[in-house]
Amino acid sequence: MQYTGVLKKMMTELDTLVQYYLDMDTDFLHMNQLLEKSISISFEKYQCLSCGKDKKIYRQGYCYDCFYQTPQAGDWIMRPELSTAHLDKEDRDLAYEKAMQLQPHVVYLANSSNVKVGVTRKSQIPTRWIDQGAHEAIEVVEVPNRYLAGITEVALKEHISDKTNWRKMLTNNIEDVDLNQTKDKLSQYLPKEVCDYYLENSQEIEINFPVHNYPAKVKSLNLDKTPNYQGVLKGIKGQYLIFEDNTVFNVRNWEGYVVKILV
Repeated sequence: MQYTGVLKKMMTELDTLVQYYLDMDTDFLHMNQLLEKSISISFEKYQCLSCGKDKKIYRQGYCYDCFYQTPQAGDWIMRPELSTAHLDKEDRDLAYEKAMQLQPHVVYLANSSNVKVGVTRKSQIPTRWIDQGAHEAIEVVEVPNRYLAGITEVALKEHISDKTNWRKMLTNNIEDVDLNQTKDKLSQYLPKEVCDYYLENSQEIEINFPVHNYPAKVKSLNLDKTPNYQGVLKGIKGQYLIFEDNTVFNVRNWEGYVVKILV
């Protein structure tokens, strides 16, 4: 079977094993069903996720112009502490920013390669944890806007990482940690503004990924350098496809690339 479409991050569903779906414009591929099958991926052209034009992708699925214009790529997305919608102050599009920023946000701890602190909209749980390849996660605070979540993350990352080691995550070089204990230790560093939002009784969530074999070492597939690739799919974790030859493909990294997939 052949499928063509613009890459967007895989949709996920939390189950006994995470279920993955890839939107290929006219078809949905249930990626779990492709495990142990040979798959070829071929780069066809670009399609900016904002303007839809065949222009070289710059970052996050957007061409250069759209990346610096679209509200979906504002600095506050990667750095929540820069959010200003709660002050009625526009960055690029105040209506969009209010819709995104002025809703419940969660600061969490997730363990994928190591324990890290992160921020997400409450509506994105557990999707955010799955996308990071976390095998366990716990909520720390739930606040009413993105700014408060951002300043909480800034305070906590003085004491714990805010980065994932993707190589360790993909080789399953991980260790289990008592996240409740870690959460309690970090609670003393919460900003005063969010202390009342601390989640005393939040529960640790475990996540299992559909991986048959983890690679000993990983080599990343770069569509710019290798526009045509074929391999046997052995697993899916985070937003990565893991192949038999130790190649890994980060679907989200290549958003905005139109590909042909042959199964």
